[in-house]
Amino acid sequence: MYQKTQWTSLIIAILFGTCIGLTTLLIQEKHTTVDNSYALPVHKAAPSVVSIYTQVSPKISLLNDNKKPHTLNLGSGVIVSDTGFILTNHHVIQNAQRIVVGLLDDRQVEAKLIGSDPSTDLAVLKINLPNLTPIKLGNSSRLSVGDKILAIGNPFGIGQTVTSGIISAKGRNSIGLNTYENFLQTDAAINPGNSGGALINLKGELIGISSAIYSSSGGSQGIGFATPVDDAVEIMSELIKNGSVTRAYLGMDAKKITSTLARNLALPVDHGLLVSEIKKASPADKAGIQIGDIIIKIDNASSDNPFKTRNLIASMKPGTTISLIGFRGKQSYQANIKLEVQPAMQSIAY
Repeated sequence: MYQKTQWTSLIIAILFGTCIGLTTLLIQEKHTTVDNSYALPVHKAAPSVVSIYTQVSPKISLLNDNKKPHTLNLGSGVIVSDTGFILTNHHVIQNAQRIVVGLLDDRQVEAKLIGSDPSTDLAVLKINLPNLTPIKLGNSSRLSVGDKILAIGNPFGIGQTVTSGIISAKGRNSIGLNTYENFLQTDAAINPGNSGGALINLKGELIGISSAIYSSSGGSQGIGFATPVDDAVEIMSELIKNGSVTRAYLGMDAKKITSTLARNLALPVDHGLLVSEIKKASPADKAGIQIGDIIIKIDNASSDNPFKTRNLIASMKPGTTISLIGFRGKQSYQANIKLEVQPAMQSIAY
């Protein structure tokens, strides 16, 4: 009887151990599957990414044939609300006579342009359809270089496509694509047609709007750029509210001072911004700022990066008074300047 009890206990122990082992293997297999697949975030985000087709009329002149057909362009967009607002790029819908949006479920509908902002290359569309799937918004400020991301769009018009990569860099602001830049850089393949599409994290949340590629061939070479979602949502809110974006400006352009430049020009300081252009009748002009002045501080913040200073000024409200500290020759000075509304298509940096 005692021996039988021992055998029963042994069998139970073996079965229990086997169950634990199988459970552990199943858990490990599940984690391996999750680690090796992006299916879940794609499943969440894909229905929110749309294809955008625009019809652009040819330019008419005395030398043109007025019977030339319309040009059909393509891009992508992201549904951000269940009421039908869509984020995309300005260049996707620029000069469009007609905009058609295609959803993942094969529905197509004409879209209305709510507003666009060429300076950041963003635009907002509106469609009227039921049962839309808005994407969940992420937080681009929490991203780190090296984070895994996915890009979803319609490259070359072949249909919705997903590519993977990482955040290669943050805060790219001197690419020369837009007036105001704060790009996320990624090595996820982004090609023509991806513009306006979604950059998502592995939770399926929107963290950027794909904007451009850096390429000598016109195709993806592992350097793509996206507008961070935090910036895009801010612009979107103003476009929905006002149809355009109002920015403040100083009316000047300036170059970064390096130690080499300071030495060659015998400047009194080796940091700051060297004023290179002043817009006539601008706030800077009215305040007496001159070409050749050195700006070292704006509102007690160091000014040694022209791109960050440009974005700082643009983020302020027209009518705001700023304190500017500079040098003219070897003499320092302080000026209070009231910012004004940036004129349309303003080419001056600030």
